[in-house]
Amino acid sequence: MSTDTPTLNTDRIPAHIAIIMDGNGRWAVSRGLDRSAGHVEGVTTVRRITEEASALGVKYLTLYTFSTENWQRPQAEVDALMNLIVTAIERETPDLIKNNVRLTTIGDVERMPAFARERLGICMQQTSHCTGLTLVLALSYSARWEIVRAARRIAEKVAASELAPADIDDSAFAAQLTTAAMPDPDLLIRTGGDHRISNFLLYQIAYTELIVTPTFWPDYSREDFRADIARFQGRQRRFGLTGEQVTNKK
Repeated sequence: MSTDTPTLNTDRIPAHIAIIMDGNGRWAVSRGLDRSAGHVEGVTTVRRITEEASALGVKYLTLYTFSTENWQRPQAEVDALMNLIVTAIERETPDLIKNNVRLTTIGDVERMPAFARERLGICMQQTSHCTGLTLVLALSYSARWEIVRAARRIAEKVAASELAPADIDDSAFAAQLTTAAMPDPDLLIRTGGDHRISNFLLYQIAYTELIVTPTFWPDYSREDFRADIARFQGRQRRFGLTGEQVTNKK
């Protein structure tokens, strides 16, 4: 865990930060607690990182909240997670509104229990007027599901003569993704130490800067978040060009 608070370049704050919030269960087990205790503590981290992202001027914060693979976990844990997610969001909605944060979701939310969809829908409607940070919860999300869904939609448009095959390009494909209304992530942070993407935003992170921290999500602090942004700011984003080309473009 970081103890120093780095000075950030306010002109280079990432517009979109995505986070794989890993380590809740391991955090709890290491303390002799039930795994659910880690998820509960992780909600507190969501609050502080959302507040920090909003204060720094981040435009989009996408949190990998529940993957399609998570449906395979023990039913008791899945049920507890569904209840925790909606209860936490309902509790935080007044503060989201106070901080001008808009809530939205991406993923196959139709797989979620009806009570969860309905209650989350109310929270999204209540924050829909907010114009600051957009907090994006990836729920029942899978990048492969999203890509297949986009391909199916493209195929349907071609079959209906609404789109010519020659017109299928990056923009046309991206328009069918659940993230169509937002820019690709500038920075992807994974807590918990594992060096893998875990089926998260595979299409969108082609040129995203990646940072992995060993810190478990419940322990991830505002200082850690700022330190990771500082690491991002210390990198040169080349997008396939040479360093000299990037420098000369400035």
